[in-house]
Amino acid sequence: MYSKELTKGTLQPIILKLISERNQMYGYEITQEVKKITLNKIDISEGALYPILHKLEAKGTLKTEKVFIGKRVRKYYKVTPEGKKVVEEVTEEINNFIATLNLIFNPKPIV
Repeated sequence: MYSKELTKGTLQPIILKLISERNQMYGYEITQEVKKITLNKIDISEGALYPILHKLEAKGTLKTEKVFIGKRVRKYYKVTPEGKKVVEEVTEEINNFIATLNLIFNPKPIV
């Protein structure tokens, strides 16, 4: 599992990308899907997840829909039309960041 310090800055892009690809997701589903995809290398705690979701909702990047399941309410998060542009921007930014890290950690030999 990667350290919290290493993954901290990547949680928002990860969450946005997942929700945008699956149309809608609820909190626990997000945490489990990240674990599954990353083979347990990235573990998003509820304490890290929900502040990010609430911040994105307040910015208008995400919207919520409450669904009643028996006596419980499940809150689904969806990317708004405005949020789709944000997803594209953070995806481009994270891909550029990864490419930059590769320049440092996997440099091409100078010929």
